[in-house]
Formats: sequence, structure tokens, C-alpha cells
Amino acid sequence: MSQPHWWQSGVVYQIYPRSFKDSNGDGVGDLQGIIDRLDYLKQLGVGAIWISPFFKSPMKDFGYDVADYCDVDPLFGDLATFDRLVQAVHARGIKLLIDWVPNHTSDEHPWFVESRSSRDNPRRDWYIWKDARPDGSLPNNWGSAFGGPAWAYDETTGQYYFHQFVPGQPDLNWRNPHVRAAMHDVLRFWLDRGVDGFRMDVVHMIWKHPDMPDQPPAPDARPRGPGDIHNTQQHIYDWDYEGIHERMREFRLILDSYGDTLMIGEIWLPIDRWVRYFGTPEAPEFQLPFNFRLMETPWTAQNVRREIALMEASVPPHGYPNYVLNNHDKSRFNSRVGQEQSRGAAMLLLTLRGTPTIYQGEELGMLDGDILPHQMRDPQGINLGVAYTRDVTRTPFQWDDSPYAGFSEAEPWLPVNPDYRQRNTIRQMSDTTSHYALYHRLIALRRDETAFSIGSLALHDLHPDVVAYTREHAGRRFAVVVSFSSHPVSVQPSFRGEIIADTQMKRAGEPMNDALELWAYEGVIIALK
Repeated sequence: MSQPHWWQSGVVYQIYPRSFKDSNGDGVGDLQGIIDRLDYLKQLGVGAIWISPFFKSPMKDFGYDVADYCDVDPLFGDLATFDRLVQAVHARGIKLLIDWVPNHTSDEHPWFVESRSSRDNPRRDWYIWKDARPDGSLPNNWGSAFGGPAWAYDETTGQYYFHQFVPGQPDLNWRNPHVRAAMHDVLRFWLDRGVDGFRMDVVHMIWKHPDMPDQPPAPDARPRGPGDIHNTQQHIYDWDYEGIHERMREFRLILDSYGDTLMIGEIWLPIDRWVRYFGTPEAPEFQLPFNFRLMETPWTAQNVRREIALMEASVPPHGYPNYVLNNHDKSRFNSRVGQEQSRGAAMLLLTLRGTPTIYQGEELGMLDGDILPHQMRDPQGINLGVAYTRDVTRTPFQWDDSPYAGFSEAEPWLPVNPDYRQRNTIRQMSDTTSHYALYHRLIALRRDETAFSIGSLALHDLHPDVVAYTREHAGRRFAVVVSFSSHPVSVQPSFRGEIIADTQMKRAGEPMNDALELWAYEGVIIALK
């Protein structure tokens, strides 16, 4: 391959629309707000934007409970606004990805309203209904990811329906061919409107054992709070169940029929099972099954080096790696690991062999917000009674130092992080050494130098506290060296060259001959002779 696909050279930028930009003063971000800020994303250099759900929804899980897959919730705009968004994104040379939620709908979706109306309704089997056991107990022992059992009793028909998340998110029955056909039509609806691909939500969970037997207990169970059944069980009958890959291949065939599209999967599985979601050359599945491993590994040089090596060894020749450090479900890297290591992490993310996904505000080094108990909106945090809530990573984007950080003219749906006067785009875009400046430089390098997209990667063992590798393509060679040490480190690599970027944005043009001196947590990129 001489030229990369657009999703290999570009960076995917995740937008959580509720928190990106409010255009109408109701305190909630919307599609017009995204349109208004597209020039910022163009200047940053991103290749694609992925927008979290904006479909009609009662918002019991903030859009992941879909009441109409083929319409926009009035909170975010309407279909005409979405069509303008598609046009505006493409006019700037950016691709558009949207979220698709195949596992469950809202309990207010017309399909479910019909399904629960009677046992003989034609759509009854579109969802998963079970009788109680003979002793009157729940149909099985499965737990909801949001706490408590995964079954809700319906008085109308005297049966239980299955939900892996909140009770307002009943699971679809993907074994029903009518469900499959209807959901395939949803994909075509948005592809016909011009989207370039999808991020597919918890897609490894859509195919369950037909008999739904009890799950065995997990030997290393770590309940997240009172009533957490889900994390105490092995998910052998509801995750990655036999036959699921046929469904994935069907999705890919639909996307491929529309040309150069992208299929990303939210898939939380061990790597030996995760890697199967690339499919085969003859029957491809995802170009990018999301790799969350760097979000979960302890942040040391040895651990990160091991993860890179594992990814390089595991991804099949027809596949391509990807990496992510932040998203809307996890504590931000700067709060989870620490601000002092965030620049080195950014250098790794944006120069490794693999498509990077960055989450809105990551380029500013945003921290978790301060959310008091009475301000919590996240149903997972509320239901589990845990100290952590996903709200902390969903606070409004920090555009400037005006009231509400330039996100809205009204009080936002979640409080703005108190540091917004110091940490915002206006301030950072005018600072050549800022967090934003580093992201801007690294994204440009990735876009302009094919060595960083489709080039080979070779790891080098220079120091126990250093991750180092070279990237090479078409005669262009670069070295990336990142220190994980809190103290200065000196290394003596075999390569020579000139520093073209560093995490503090101060060393470009400096020659690297014999020894390379790195300050605490510093990273450099060297153009090799």
C-alpha cells in the first residue's frame, strides 16, 4: 500500500453533542453548535468527527435509549439541521461518523410499545420476553450493567423483558429476522443521507444464547457498588456468543456497498476474542474494533511497551490497530493518570501505528469536572451508588473565559469545570507551547508523513522508564522516544538525526547525535538521517 485510507492517516474526534456547543441558549449542546464550530475542528486538523447519539429519546441514558432511529431529537435540532451538518462537514474535507445503538431501544420506541401491548402482537418477538421460573423467581440470574437484575416485570402481559442497561432500554431480539432487516434499514437511512460510517455501540452484546441459561460467577468478581450483579458474573452467554460474527459481516456488507466507509465497534473483550472482529480478508468485519487497552493498563513504560507489542503481534495482516485514551464513559486521562504524563501520552497516541481517536477537550488537557451528588445526571452512577459518575467526563467544552466557558449563554446541563478561565481554546490557540499546540503539531505530522500512518513500527529497548520506537515508510524514518520517569533520563540510541517535535514544544531543530537527554515525562520525535 502506497497511500493510506482516510481513516488511517486521519484522526477521529469524538463529539458528545450535549456538551460541545449550545447554539440556542437552552444549556444543552446541539447540531447547530457543531456546525458553528467546524472551523475549529478543521484548524485542529482532524480527519473525521464521530457524534454520540442525537436521535429522538426520552434521555433516560442521554440518547443511548433511542425512541426513533431515523429522526433527530428536538433538543439537538432536526433532520434539516443534520443535512446541513453533513454538507458543512464534507465541505471542509472532514468525514462524518455517527453512533448506532443496535443492542437496545428506548421503552418509548414504537416497536416496544407494540411489543408490550399483548403477547400475540406481531412485534412481541422483536424483544426478549420470558416467564418467571416455576418458583416465581426471575427468568435467570443475569445482571444489568447499570445495577440490579436485567429483568423488568410488565404488568400488562405478565412477563419479564430483558434489559442489559436501565429498564428503559429493552434489548432487541436479534434472532428475529424482522429486527435484523429493520436495523439494516436504519444503517441505509443514514448512509443515504451522506454519513461516512458508524461507531456501533456495545455491538458484541447483541447476540445471546437462545435459552439464556444462568451465568456462572466470575472468579475475580469486583462489584462496583451495592446491587452490582453484572460485574460478579462471567458473560459467556450474552457477550460474543457463537454466531455473532455473521451479524457483523452483514453490517460490513451494507457499509461496503456505499463505498469507502468506516465501521468502528465498541467491543470490550479479551484480546484473543477481540481480534476476531476484524473478520477475514474474504469476510471482513470492522476496520476498527475499538482498542481500549491503554485506558485500562497501569501507566508505566513497561506496561505500555507490552501493550504496543501485543497489539502489533495480534492484529492480522489485513487489519489495522487503533488506540484511544479518553471517551465519554471513562475518567479523563489527565485526572486518571495525571497532567504531567498527558503530553507524552498524546505523543504516543498520535504516532503509533493505528488510528487514534481523541475525545472533545482532550486536546486542551481537560480534567474531570467537579460534580456534587445533587448535580449527578448519569444513571449508571446514580443506580450503582458509586463515587465515580460518568458525568465528570461529560462537562461542557471550554471555549473561552466568558461565563459558562463560551459553551452556552444559559446555565449548562452539567456545571463547567472551574478551571475554564485558564484552560480554554482561545487561551491555548495563542500559546505556541500549549497542550492544543502539541496536538495540532502531532496531528499534522500524522497527516503529512505516511510513516506515521502506514509505516512499519519497530520497538527499541533504550531504558526501563522509556518507550521508544521507529516508524518508516518510503525512505522516511522517524524515532519516537517518550520518558515515563519523574526524573531526567539519559539514553544512547543507535540512531542519529534532528528533533522535529517535543512534548514541551521547545526543542525543534535540535540535533541528536550521541546521548539523548530527556526531562521528566518528556517525549521527542526525531527525523532520522
